[in-house]
Amino acid sequence: MSSRIEQLIDEIEEYIESCKPKFMSNTEIIVNKDEIDELLRELRMKTPDEIKRYQKIISNKEAILNDARAKAEALINEATVHTNELINEHEIMQQAYAQANEVVSMASKQAQEILDNATIEANNVRSAAMQYMDDMLAHLENIIVSSSQAASSNYENLIGSLNQYRDIIQSNRNELHPVEEDLEEAPVKEQEEAGDIDVI
Repeated sequence: MSSRIEQLIDEIEEYIESCKPKFMSNTEIIVNKDEIDELLRELRMKTPDEIKRYQKIISNKEAILNDARAKAEALINEATVHTNELINEHEIMQQAYAQANEVVSMASKQAQEILDNATIEANNVRSAAMQYMDDMLAHLENIIVSSSQAASSNYENLIGSLNQYRDIIQSNRNELHPVEEDLEEAPVKEQEEAGDIDVI
């Protein structure tokens, strides 16, 4: 909102613009003395009031600025204290994080060492167990081969002995029945000679 002085100045400028120029002149105009005097008189009267008002505004402005400065300084001080507290807390947190990371790192390292040692030990046990089993299986294989060879040799000997016993038994049986075979064959020969039976 413009002040009355500014309005009066605008009115004076408008009035001057509306005045007719003096004959044969580009810089001089014809003014109504009463009208211009009235405008200037009001301007003079309003000027002290406006000055006082501006002075009051300026004084209030200074008070407002001083109050704002005080509030700003208080806020800055409070923010500084809070920031320092946060910095201290941050440093504590950083130390805590650093210690926690160190503990985690050490635990991870120890866990990895334990895992590595367990893996090496398990591999050693596995290798030893596989070697033991291979040795046992090789020994068992040798036993089976030897037993098989011995059994095969014994079987062949047994078969040979059984065949010999069979031959002896057959020979003995043949010796037991020579008369019966001759007696059975004699009537047959007599009948053949008599022509009673056909010989095929």
